[in-house]
Amino acid sequence: MNPTPEPAGQQRTKPQLSEAAKTSLNKTRNLFRIFILTVLGAFFVYQLDVSYLWLTGILTAASFALGILLLVRSAKLKESRLVLFGTISGLVLSLIMLLIILASALFFDQVQEFQACERQALTDHALSSCRAQLERSLPGMPKAVAP
Repeated sequence: MNPTPEPAGQQRTKPQLSEAAKTSLNKTRNLFRIFILTVLGAFFVYQLDVSYLWLTGILTAASFALGILLLVRSAKLKESRLVLFGTISGLVLSLIMLLIILASALFFDQVQEFQACERQALTDHALSSCRAQLERSLPGMPKAVAP
């Protein structure tokens, strides 16, 4: 009662990659993994403490270098679009981190005081007090009269 199978049409199969192509693809994937780790590492080190701003800067610079290297590899070797999209997204995050690093370096003392205050704040009221103190300490901000 089983019908005889009809000859199937052409099946889509991936062409076999050469050893050089496999090696190149593995190298690109490893570079991409390292790139993602440096981007995330820069973010998490900054969140840890502003005193490690130098390490955040190094990780961000490394992420820019790896990101540009990955963009060149992706364009030149026409490898995975997912890697290309991830690299562009990671470079945008690295650019945002660069702006955060520059702002933190410019107002290092104020940010450090805010982080110290924030660590000790146990309530929402204490946290809002820390934010108000930060706003008052930044230049160009209107000085509110304390009640």
